[in-house]
Amino acid sequence: MQHNHKDHQNSTHQHHGHDHQKEHQNHDHHHVHGNHEGHEDHGGHHGHEGHDHSQHHAMMIKDFRKRFWISLAISVPILALSPMIQGLLGFEFSLTEGYDKYLLFALSTLVFFYGGWPFLTGLIDELKKKQPGMMTLIAVAVTVAWGYSSATTFGLEGSSFFWELATLIDIMLLGHWIEMKSVMGASQSLQKLVALMPSEAHRLKNGETEDVKVNELKKDDKVLVRPGEKIPVDGIITDGESFINESMVTGESKPVRKSKDDKVIGGTINGNGSLTVSVEQVGEEAYLNKVINMVQEAQSKKSKTQNLADRIAKWLTIVALTVGFGTLITWLLLGQSFVFALERMASVMVITCPHALGLAVPLVVAISTSLSASKGLLIRNRTAFENSRKITLLAFDKTGTLTMGNFAVSRYEALSDQYEKDDILRLAGALESKSEHPLATGIMQKIKALDLEVQEANNFNAISGKGIEGKVDNKNVKVVSPGYLKENNIKIPENQVENHQETVVYVLVDDKPAGVIALADEIRPESHEAISTLKKNGIKVIMMTGDNEQVAKAVSDELKLDNYFAGILPDQKLEKIKELQDEGEFVAMTGDGINDAPALATANVGIAVGSGTDVAGETADIILVNSNPKDIASLITFGKATYRKMIQNFVWATGYNVVAIPLAAGVLYSAGILINPAVGAVLMSLSTIVVAINAQLLKRKLK
Repeated sequence: MQHNHKDHQNSTHQHHGHDHQKEHQNHDHHHVHGNHEGHEDHGGHHGHEGHDHSQHHAMMIKDFRKRFWISLAISVPILALSPMIQGLLGFEFSLTEGYDKYLLFALSTLVFFYGGWPFLTGLIDELKKKQPGMMTLIAVAVTVAWGYSSATTFGLEGSSFFWELATLIDIMLLGHWIEMKSVMGASQSLQKLVALMPSEAHRLKNGETEDVKVNELKKDDKVLVRPGEKIPVDGIITDGESFINESMVTGESKPVRKSKDDKVIGGTINGNGSLTVSVEQVGEEAYLNKVINMVQEAQSKKSKTQNLADRIAKWLTIVALTVGFGTLITWLLLGQSFVFALERMASVMVITCPHALGLAVPLVVAISTSLSASKGLLIRNRTAFENSRKITLLAFDKTGTLTMGNFAVSRYEALSDQYEKDDILRLAGALESKSEHPLATGIMQKIKALDLEVQEANNFNAISGKGIEGKVDNKNVKVVSPGYLKENNIKIPENQVENHQETVVYVLVDDKPAGVIALADEIRPESHEAISTLKKNGIKVIMMTGDNEQVAKAVSDELKLDNYFAGILPDQKLEKIKELQDEGEFVAMTGDGINDAPALATANVGIAVGSGTDVAGETADIILVNSNPKDIASLITFGKATYRKMIQNFVWATGYNVVAIPLAAGVLYSAGILINPAVGAVLMSLSTIVVAINAQLLKRKLK
């Protein structure tokens, strides 16, 4: 689909960086830009048209995975050769008589530069942005560990931290790898939107048709659209009539009847008639491309909140540096040797970087992501998922979310004593089996469900815009709209109360009303329960739909919603979301069509319903696979449980620091209590194990 991509190249360049930001919200992956130099200027003009950020994200994951396994392999001999580990486990081991410490230095240097590279480049990135976080904390700890240990290898008194350095890098690489995998699903919304546009069109020239690329079309060219094809351009019908499925663009569930002089939108699907369309807008001006630009802007405006781990890491970095240098100076002032003071400083700095903090979030994220996936919730943006506990207002799209999104027979009855109820369906079915109208599909599905037999109809004919007619069993049968009855002065039977949610057709036999069939886009049975659960949780529920006022009101009244907005277009949905946010609401939006994409991207939390178009899912933070509104309610309670687990893990991960840092600094030295790096390491391991077990307990919460 290069035509759109080329049209877009200029407009998308400045957005590409933002697009990427979306999935990385609050996860500092900037260190990786150092790894793949070629990707450094995402905002710049990289000319590869198909460059896809999900590929880049996959490369980053692959890179972390590779660094982790290689570093882990090198860590095994480091652990075996470390005097501290040998002492703890009570064994002796040597590879090179007398030269083990140099081998240890060489292997550890390899892990430091190869495994630690993402953190070292991340440190530079964070400092450039004046936002020290996780990368800074890890980089400071590993650099001090490596620097101090190298000094002890070449003559400084003291014990080395090489095994500490290696295990810290391994665990941090593992943490990042787990975390990045769990947020994989890079934003491909633009490609998805572009893919909805057909790439070719049948251009009419001198009565002949020729297949051309859409980007070769000019304004006022005529194109032929055959039944069932996608309409390639925005334009005006000059000949023909058909029902057009615009649901993915407007959210309107009923296919819309279009004829001469009506406008059509590129990307929508033509029904059963052939159309000749005069081209109005192509390329940048086309409606779908405007939606694409709106999605980009909305995505780029999502604030990049720092995640909690980074905020804690920032403070721990400040603590590590302050206490570390404070320790060095204090011991020197107290008259201790420089070597002793330096070891205390190094112990403080290495111990301050908790392994557990690197795993606290990724483990909870990985578990909650896989658990929720098994329950039909796909989490694409972790922060939005954590933020689901803050939601105050939920905006539903109607079609396909609160309702089924397709026409089904809601009721049918005989209006004459001559016929049974099912006879009405049989008569209608005889005609409808020859029609491709969406209402016909609904009626035929009902006949199939009831396993009714249908006779053959003869002399079948469409009554333009009003219905169909034919001969069934030698009777003249018509299936027509209420409008046809009015025009032909046929009295509409009494008791036929018009329900605004329904579309009604009458079955006439020899021009007398024999029965009525009503079809409606049914409300999902789960919608009632979902809305009452949400309201119990103190969340306001509103509906936004492209459908008309009467249909919207009927659905809203039945579901007892707090409010509804009818007949609104995609840009208006986006504006509504912004208005609600300005009023102080923390807004979640749920929808399933292209028409919802800009609003989903703008909402604080965007939830796409899986049965809808792919693009809605790509701009959403969370995707519901089963289209069940009840899942939205469970999502919010689940988000709260996950957040609680993360906080508990942070308390565990940083709690041991409160004890370990003063002891490492030598506060109780006079009492003979001095925490050496080995004890610090054991404490660190214990804290990591506690965090891992606690994360696993999340599974029990969600059973």
